[in-house]
Amino acid sequence: MATFRIKRYNPEKSPDSYYQDFEYDFPEGATLLDCLNEIKWTQDGSLTYRMSCRSAICGSCGMKGNGHALLACQRQAAHLMKDGVVTVEPMGNMTPIKDLVVDFKPFWEKIDQIKPYLKNKEKPPEKERRQTPKQFKVIDDASTCIMCGACYSDCQMLEVDGNFLGPAALAKAQRFVGDSRDTATLERIKELSQPGGMWDCTHCGECVERCPKPVKPFDRIKELMAVGLEQGVHGNVGARHALSFTKSIKKSGCLNEATLPVESIGYFNFKGLFDLLPVGLRMLFKGKIPPLIHKSCEDVKDVKRIFEELGE
Repeated sequence: MATFRIKRYNPEKSPDSYYQDFEYDFPEGATLLDCLNEIKWTQDGSLTYRMSCRSAICGSCGMKGNGHALLACQRQAAHLMKDGVVTVEPMGNMTPIKDLVVDFKPFWEKIDQIKPYLKNKEKPPEKERRQTPKQFKVIDDASTCIMCGACYSDCQMLEVDGNFLGPAALAKAQRFVGDSRDTATLERIKELSQPGGMWDCTHCGECVERCPKPVKPFDRIKELMAVGLEQGVHGNVGARHALSFTKSIKKSGCLNEATLPVESIGYFNFKGLFDLLPVGLRMLFKGKIPPLIHKSCEDVKDVKRIFEELGE
């Protein structure tokens, strides 16, 4: 016997959400979706949520179980129980419509922003543009995305900045940036380097933890960043930060915290440098200004050797 504590919301009856408990003695091996179906069919027919395939293929039944996004059809209820309670809530970073159903419109708008279709200026071939297995492997993981929104739901950056594209859209972008049949790589990378794009990712890795498929959105975002650096799209804070970080480690074996902020903002970005001034003054008064004379670490030769062996 378990208590399913479900977050309910019905704007036609009340502007506020609330939690409602349902007692259900679920059978061994039952998924969370199995339990919700039984509760809906036998206890409260007004309980609202999305579902379709029940096989972790369509991505419809995304919701939060014990505070984290998941597919209800993919997770067994027994694995979610804590002290006899399973807490079920709608996904995050999206507005609830009713009970566990959320508005996916912002999610799809961000997918549209990355132009999720092949761009090729060449004349179409008679049959198809072929790929080798090696070429397809570059986009294989990203192609497994089922658009369930789990990564979007738990993205910490989206919680503080709604302008961020989000892990799902960026993973989808990598699928086209890395596609050998697409000829708009530079154009795409320039767009993805704008504010709200790939460099705004905070590297928390939460999207990888919540993704029910082998997409690993954060890994795809890192691949986009690597392409941006290779393509010479360095006119943004994120790229400059990465280059400054690498240069510092390569030279001295440790991070030069005195030059990193300035090089990240840009020496000729006077407005950005001026915005850094209050932070610098607070650090000065707190005695936290890094040494102006940067010293190399003891094992700097080993660090340089690693750079050489890995081809930087």
